Amino acid sequence: MPAEGNKILLIEDDERLSKLIKKGLEEKGFEVSPVYDGEMALKLFDNDHFDLIITDLILPKMNGLDFCKAIRKIGSKAPIIMLTALGTTDDKLEGFDAGADDYLVKPFDFRELHARIKTLLKRVGSDSQRPNSAIITYADLSVDTFQKKAWRQGIELQLTPKEYKLLAYLVKNPERVLSREEIAKKVWSLDFDTGTNFIDVYINYLRKKVDKPFGFQLIHTRTGMGFVLQKQ
Repeated sequence: MPAEGNKILLIEDDERLSKLIKKGLEEKGFEVSPVYDGEMALKLFDNDHFDLIITDLILPKMNGLDFCKAIRKIGSKAPIIMLTALGTTDDKLEGFDAGADDYLVKPFDFRELHARIKTLLKRVGSDSQRPNSAIITYADLSVDTFQKKAWRQGIELQLTPKEYKLLAYLVKNPERVLSREEIAKKVWSLDFDTGTNFIDVYINYLRKKVDKPFGFQLIHTRTGMGFVLQKQ
């Protein structure tokens, strides 16, 4: 479970909203450091440790996407929740590809934000208790869940963070049909919105990297049911 006193970096240029979020989180026992632009956030991040980051998408000086990319580039695994007034599928995919772990569209209920924070911190705590090396192999596909890397036929696959998470979930559940609802909940910690197709988009991304260059297909669609990792 998330511990009292988890440190959160809050990057939001709307001072009124920032103060409301800060007050609410501090009442829940979190330590919150608010900043109002991306450049200052990056400087603060470089000089301190944070257990979780909440960032707006549109920010002065450095936007939320560039901030996410910058801290992922230096190896930070701190979970990131992105806040934005934009809610299209393309916007969400762009945020996930930049390294965000979750996405909330403004306006949102504070209880929903708190629930997402608890879920992400719980997941990080569970990950830290896993063995230092855990390689899962299916057919000619191998996934290292500690290093967060994957190979097929010995060739390393160049995956984005979200592509990796999706592939890791597939390889942990081989030959079992996974519904879109299950994937949304287990991989993205989201309730599946039937009006969006972002899961199908990511499945297609994976197929181009995991299946297309190799001899046979592993990721299959089960019409009306979902997707399955299977040899044939």
